[in-house]
Amino acid sequence: MNQSQYNQLFSFIWNIATDVLVYAFEKGEYKKIIMPMMVLRRIDVLLEPTKEALLTMKQKLDESNIQNQDPILHSVTGYPFYNTSKFTMKTLKSETDPLRLKMNFTDYLNGFSRDVQDIIDKFHLRQMVDNLTEAERLGSIIEKFTDDKINLSNKPVKDDNGNVLLPGLDNHTMGTIFEELLRKFNEENNVTEAGEHFTPRDYVKLLADLAVLPIADKITDNTYHIYDGACGTGGILTIAQDRILEIARERGKQVQVNIFGQELQPDTYATCKADLMISGNIKAFKYQYGAEPREYIAFDSTISRDGHAGETFDFCISNPPFGTPWKEDLKKRGLSEKDKKKFTDSRFTVLDREGKELSFIPDIGDAQMMFLANNLSRMREDTALGTRIVEVHNGSSLFTGDAGKGASNLRQFIIENDLLEAIVAMPEKDFYNTGIGTFIWVITNRKEERRRGYVQLIDATEIKTPLRKNLGEKNCETTEEDRAKILQLLMDFKETPQSKIFPNNEFGYWSVNVYQPQRDEQGNIVRDKKGKPVVNKKSKDTEIIPFRYEGGIEGFFQNEILPYSPDAILDEKSIETGYELSFTKYFYKPKQLRTIEEISGDIRAIEERTDGLLDEILGR
Repeated sequence: MNQSQYNQLFSFIWNIATDVLVYAFEKGEYKKIIMPMMVLRRIDVLLEPTKEALLTMKQKLDESNIQNQDPILHSVTGYPFYNTSKFTMKTLKSETDPLRLKMNFTDYLNGFSRDVQDIIDKFHLRQMVDNLTEAERLGSIIEKFTDDKINLSNKPVKDDNGNVLLPGLDNHTMGTIFEELLRKFNEENNVTEAGEHFTPRDYVKLLADLAVLPIADKITDNTYHIYDGACGTGGILTIAQDRILEIARERGKQVQVNIFGQELQPDTYATCKADLMISGNIKAFKYQYGAEPREYIAFDSTISRDGHAGETFDFCISNPPFGTPWKEDLKKRGLSEKDKKKFTDSRFTVLDREGKELSFIPDIGDAQMMFLANNLSRMREDTALGTRIVEVHNGSSLFTGDAGKGASNLRQFIIENDLLEAIVAMPEKDFYNTGIGTFIWVITNRKEERRRGYVQLIDATEIKTPLRKNLGEKNCETTEEDRAKILQLLMDFKETPQSKIFPNNEFGYWSVNVYQPQRDEQGNIVRDKKGKPVVNKKSKDTEIIPFRYEGGIEGFFQNEILPYSPDAILDEKSIETGYELSFTKYFYKPKQLRTIEEISGDIRAIEERTDGLLDEILGR
């Protein structure tokens, strides 16, 4: 689908809201109607060609009293879903009586198979039918979505000679339309969905490339599992899947790729589930994990209700929500904000090298690092490829959390276990509804020999292509050429102005408290019975000492503190280990000041232009 065709389709769907729903519904309700109807029609149009054959088969199965009909009916439609109602959306639109139309539409919804029923429930479609009927808009909206001018199927519409009249709508384009519609609906209604940053498809392709291309030569005849714990409409999963299959074909390998995910938002989950079934990316929605049936795409919060507990994957690729509180996850465990320490989950707590418990639980205001910890728990240790994690974060994940706290502990665990391959700083205004800069973490438990003990930081903030027209906040994109430049920086693993390489301990530090002694009225140091100075608790200063400081803590104390405060007391019990990363420290380029010659030249030029002007003004 080219850009012109995409624009026409998008405008048609957008105009349905303004043509049909205006005056009957609040603007905030538009997306709750348009999005489900778009997904429903996308399923419906695929079932039209086999409708009669399915009804005939259904009758035969009923007459033969066959109970497990799903496999046979799936084989008739060619999809893991079907509809046993006599109606399609096109036949429904011929009914003019509003009450009969509602009754027929309800019968049509009830005819869908189990997995589509889940989609219908998540979208609250039955309630939507009631609302549309009451507003006398149900017939109009069905008519719009069945218009021959648009094609919501993943298959093209062709003429009798096989020429394409309307291109098919693939999963990636469907995801783009879904996300752009949400963005526009929110803008029209002045709504900002905090923490929900939909991943543009150009950005998704970069994530897939970072995950797959560096180990492309290691892809073998095998089955690979991809996981996204915040999968949205499934775009990251399907693009990564396509990338692995493409690389395998180029190298003559026979591979199978299974995709797994979890999503919290009902409408996004429903869209993802529908599109994966439609596109054939999953043959069935459930699989067996031991004796337990599970869904490839699980519903609910990954943090509090893990839909893939105990499972490991070859690739974990995610864009989790930024700056989103996880209070609701505590409530689901029966805990309050004060009970954060009681939130027990093996994904978020490990033992360090000394056997001490290391908690990854972050501040209540931001859950993004919990998604990273979740992915770490998915790493495979028993395969040659291990696991590659590629995850998007905002800047706070680089430095938030004091030494000894959850976020810092997570950075410590990743770096001290030599799992961090690289972090890529991306341009600002690369997302639809946020202008913030983002950082891509690349983590693996199978580092190349040359990378062991090192972390690569890549500044890709200027590797971008401006958009001709802004899409919300998004004013640039990462084109194929841009992706190639970023991948080249990663795979070259060389020091350049845009690529810096550091030993792991560059990012570690000790946090230690330093006090002054108590003094009596005469200014003398107060001492205890053993003759040791009594600490003045109110005088606490916390010092941050880099791991690479020569002489360590003692050297820092002798060189940086005692010369200026000879009576200072170092509290060894307060020592905590912390880790943080700073792109500004390594890539900041101060603006070059102008030379004296340049400034003098400007002053002389001004003097020449204003020569005699004062006399002229004063009339001399």
